Amino acid sequence: MADVELFTDGACSGNPGPGGWGVILRWKETERELCGGEAPTTNNRMELTAVIEGLRALKRPCSVDVYTDSQYVQKGITAWIYSWKKKGRLAKDSANPVANQDLWLILDALAAQHKVTWNWVRGHAGHPENERADELARKGLKEAVGAKA
Repeated sequence: MADVELFTDGACSGNPGPGGWGVILRWKETERELCGGEAPTTNNRMELTAVIEGLRALKRPCSVDVYTDSQYVQKGITAWIYSWKKKGRLAKDSANPVANQDLWLILDALAAQHKVTWNWVRGHAGHPENERADELARKGLKEAVGAKA
């Protein structure tokens, strides 16, 4: 099983507003950068989308260290999701669905294909890969704004 590092970030101008996501995938000495955006969206959706797109880019099951500055993503996938499932909040016909249910379902399914370790890093604190992922997210945001115009 390949060991992969995945650094992710999301950005939004206004909440909701146009947003972007950025990803750095690192495997051995190889790095790949991904970014994209949507308008309109929310910051939490962009944080989730960054991790989703990073995991989607993997072609086979891997051991993945995910680094995110979003406690929403890190706590959501490692703790809250179990309660959401137990209470039926991720069910497609739920009367009380969790916010961003569509993305949580995708993330849960993708994470199940890999051995994932979820790491939280403080945003905007000088972590080089987090800073670069933020730059990529802002690039995606700019592209989303340009596509809207």
